[in-house]
Amino acid sequence: MSIFTPTNQIRLTNVAVVRMKKGGKRFEIACYKNKVMSWRSGAEKDLDEVLQTHSVFVNVSKGQMAKKEDLLKAFGSDDQTEICKQILAKGELQVSDRERQSQLESMFRDIASIVAEKCVNPDTKRPYTVILIERAMKDIHYSVKPTKSTKQQALEVIRQLKETMEIQRAHMRLRLVVPAKEAKRLKEKLKPLLQVVESEEFDEELEMVCLVDPGCFREIDELIRCETKGRGSLEVLSLKDVEEGDEKL
Repeated sequence: MSIFTPTNQIRLTNVAVVRMKKGGKRFEIACYKNKVMSWRSGAEKDLDEVLQTHSVFVNVSKGQMAKKEDLLKAFGSDDQTEICKQILAKGELQVSDRERQSQLESMFRDIASIVAEKCVNPDTKRPYTVILIERAMKDIHYSVKPTKSTKQQALEVIRQLKETMEIQRAHMRLRLVVPAKEAKRLKEKLKPLLQVVESEEFDEELEMVCLVDPGCFREIDELIRCETKGRGSLEVLSLKDVEEGDEKL
């Protein structure tokens, strides 16, 4: 698809149009194909690699630019780059049915891969295969949301799958070292965040090896840094506590 815009004599090729209706008007931006989904998933962070031009159109194919007053009325701003970001995040990517289906299938596989990578059967500690997760996603009739990142959707899938199968985020194994002075007080605060304490030694300082949910890592890290004023330490021994071999249903 090749588009000629007479207003500024820019010839746009390899165009993917993202469209948004707002304030009763239609707004469009011209993007590079295959880059819109990369931006939404977080894989692409350079806006110039995504947008063909930092301009907002009412019709990309005819080269008709949006009027400043329409932008102000609909978006409360005439900052075209910021408006492009809004349309890029929430607008509808204009693709053929075949292309859309292909994108959705690709995102479905990516989501299943992320879930399989992050999760285990809590009883056996073994990871599930991607194929098994795909099957489970089909069983719960999970519908891919093209405007949300695959990572966000993977976390949503994990929550939904917990209702129908034995699955949880694989635990991280951490080593915590805390000065004796703060040990007792800090241990009480840490207790709700620790899943399993594998070993515990107390001498001049408290040293613990434990398993935690990855979602609690940041809170544990902040707790140790703040409560010990930097004298404590936190070391990641393994990102995933898993057993060898794949889980089978």
